[in-house]
Amino acid sequence: MSQLVTIFGGSGFVGRYITRRLAQEGYRVRVAVRRVNEAMFVRPYGSVGQVEPVLCNVRDDASVRQVSEGADIVINCVGLLDETGKNTFDAVQAEAPGRIARIAKELGISRMIQVSAIGADVNSASDYARTKAEGEAAVLEHMPNAVILRPSIIFGQEDQFFNRFAGMSRLVPILPVVGADTKFQPVFVDDVAAAAVAAVQGSAKGVYELGGPDVDSFRGLMTTMLGIIRRRKLILNIPFWVARIMAFFFAVGNFLSLGILPRAITADQVKNLAVDNVVAPDAKGLADLGVTPTAMEAILPDYLWRFRPSGQYDSIKESAKNLRT
Repeated sequence: MSQLVTIFGGSGFVGRYITRRLAQEGYRVRVAVRRVNEAMFVRPYGSVGQVEPVLCNVRDDASVRQVSEGADIVINCVGLLDETGKNTFDAVQAEAPGRIARIAKELGISRMIQVSAIGADVNSASDYARTKAEGEAAVLEHMPNAVILRPSIIFGQEDQFFNRFAGMSRLVPILPVVGADTKFQPVFVDDVAAAAVAAVQGSAKGVYELGGPDVDSFRGLMTTMLGIIRRRKLILNIPFWVARIMAFFFAVGNFLSLGILPRAITADQVKNLAVDNVVAPDAKGLADLGVTPTAMEAILPDYLWRFRPSGQYDSIKESAKNLRT
C-alpha cells in the first residue's frame, strides 16, 4: 500500500500544489484543514479516495493527533500573514509546528517537512519572523531529521503579492510601496511544491532556502509586473516612518469597525519590509533538492493578463493596430 501523507494546510496556496504533486507520485494524501467544505477541490487531484480533506485545528492536541494517526509523513504548511482572533503568530507559527512534531514523534512518524520562510529569526523585531524561527526550533527539538523549507516571497496563480498590486494598479494612478529598495528573490509556488516532494522522497535534512533565479528590489518587481499588465503607473516609495503611522490608523479602523475595515498594512509587515528577503550565499537551496528554479517571466503573464486594460483581448488589439499601419 502507498504511503500516507498528512498535510496541514494542504488546501492553501502552497499546500494545494504539494498535495497535487504527491497525488501524482502515488501517495495517499490526508489534507488537514479548518474548513473541510472549502477544501473539496483537492479531491480530484488523485483517484477516488486518494486525496481526502479532514477537519483539524492545529491549536488542539487531540485534533492534530487524530489526523496524524496512521500517517507515514507529515507536512506543515500552515502560516499567517496577519493575526485574527485566536489565530495569532505565536499560536499558529510557533506553538503549532512544535505540537505537530511532538505528536508525530509520539506516533512513530519518521519524517516531517516544515514550510517556514526566509528571514526566520528568533531575534527579529517582527513577530512573523520571530515565530517562524521559534516554530522551526520546536520542530527540530522533536524531529531532528526534519526538513525546513524557507521560501522567499512566493508567486503563482493564487498569490497575494503580484495579484494584489496588479489589482490596485487598475484603480489608482500611483502605486504605493513600502520598502521600495528591499530585495526579494521570488520563487514559483510549484517549485516550492517540487522541493517538498523531493524532501519527502529523498534523504534531505536541515534547512533549505528557496529562491528563484531573479533577485530584484520591490520597485523592480513592480516595474516588471506593470510591464506585463501593460500599465503605466508612478511607483511611490512610502518611507518606513510614514508606513508605521498608516499601519496604526489601519489598526484603529479595523478595531473600531469590528474587523469590517481591512488592514491594508500592519506594523509587523512594515518591520518585515525593512529586511532583504533573499537566499543566503552559503545556504542549501533548490538545486540541492534537484529542482531547477522557474523564472518569473515564464509564469507571470499566464495569470496577470486579466489585469491588462483589455484583458485577454489586449494582444489582439495590439496586432490590429499593426495591421492598420
